Amino acid sequence: MLEGLPQSCPQLPVRSAISEHLNAFYQARQFQPAWTSRSLLEGLLQQLAQLADDGLDPAYYQPERIREQLYPVASSPRRPECDDLLASQAYLQALHHLARGRLRQADIEPIWRSPDAPEADDRQRLLQIAVQGLADLPGAFDRARPPHALYRDLRAAYARQRQAALPAWRPLPSGPTLRPGMRDERSPLLRELLLAGAGSAPALDLRYDDELVEAVRGFQLQHGLEADGVVGAATLAALNVSPASRLDQLRINLERLRWISRDLEPQSLLVDIAGARLIYFRDSCPFWQTRTQVGREARQTPPLKSRISRLTLNPTWTVPPTILKQDKLPLIREDIAYLARHQMRVIDAQGNAVDPYAVDWANPRGILLRQDAGPANPLGQVAIRFANPFSVYLHDTPSKPLFERAARAVSSGCVRVESALQLVDLLLEADERDTVARLLQSGETHEYRLARQTPILMAYWTADADDSGLPRYRPDIYKRDAALLRALDAAR
Repeated sequence: MLEGLPQSCPQLPVRSAISEHLNAFYQARQFQPAWTSRSLLEGLLQQLAQLADDGLDPAYYQPERIREQLYPVASSPRRPECDDLLASQAYLQALHHLARGRLRQADIEPIWRSPDAPEADDRQRLLQIAVQGLADLPGAFDRARPPHALYRDLRAAYARQRQAALPAWRPLPSGPTLRPGMRDERSPLLRELLLAGAGSAPALDLRYDDELVEAVRGFQLQHGLEADGVVGAATLAALNVSPASRLDQLRINLERLRWISRDLEPQSLLVDIAGARLIYFRDSCPFWQTRTQVGREARQTPPLKSRISRLTLNPTWTVPPTILKQDKLPLIREDIAYLARHQMRVIDAQGNAVDPYAVDWANPRGILLRQDAGPANPLGQVAIRFANPFSVYLHDTPSKPLFERAARAVSSGCVRVESALQLVDLLLEADERDTVARLLQSGETHEYRLARQTPILMAYWTADADDSGLPRYRPDIYKRDAALLRALDAAR
């Protein structure tokens, strides 16, 4: 029996973050040793090695020092209680990293949470997994991993890419935009990159032919680009990301999906910021999704977790101060008739009408711009609201053609939803639908408080995989990947 936890084990690395869990683990076992057989230690080493498929570094968990317990050297005295602690620390640390992430999200990519949507406390669940998992180590590691298909599919894609030999790769030289039917000296290299062994064209064929155009379109779809078959600046930049860098991109997004999983409740909305889409989860599975438009780089959509509490039906739009200053004032100064053309009224802080011709537009003070409800209103027929300090929300939009673009980081921070009324239907209880339909039909502005508050998680990740294991990459629209990669590499 271990009488409490030994305080002087020289081979035990000092990791204070796990000490509380280590003590709870042994307390649950009445301080009995955990690693009492060779098969247990071998099973632990096998599971630690498989962490590489999760984008984690097995060496961090000191497998070599654990392996020494299997092959002790007579001249090297050992303390059994310290050996047991070393294995347990590696075990618990691995389970926590799988469930929570290798890094603290708050230190790298913080997320705002509303008071009614706090961070999940999974300590008891992980303790139970650890204690019971000694009888089934593969099961324990699997239960600690995020349960969602998002993580499972990306892990499978990363494992396959990691275990395969990195393909031969050379960057494609810059040059004029490459369009279908052109001849270009880069075509052979492009064919080599995208059709290695699959094409029938001669190796020195300069034609940008139909076969190669289709390969480029497939590449563009996989990388979140406009699938037009034209090799312009964005496609060239994506082609010139090395396979090793793409592997890193998958690895850092496994870390992000570990963070996301902690906040993703069984029934919730997940706004995929970089992918410009919204996914409705029911019973922890994707049930419905739609395209979105999100904030451009200068006005980013913030990561947050909250609860959807109300709808604004037939909303008016009060122009936010930043948009008023940066976007609207230059247009109004150029032509004051802009206000009438866009059905905008000038009001004071109390909502009283102000004559636009009485305003000093060179330095306006104490005024707001409000656009009435209607077909031209930027919020469309509905705004979907939730507590947050950023004044962001989901909303309908008349800007439907923008949903056809691959690059949809075009808003001022709020999230425009393509199928907003279908989303509203998912948020309503059955007995609310007739009331909401009647209020929408009235054309008047109404605030409607929802009977059921659905959790919403707005998160940022730049790679995932489809259910066939094909990786899907997105442009890093907010340029966050490099910092996360540096932090993960430094933590190895």
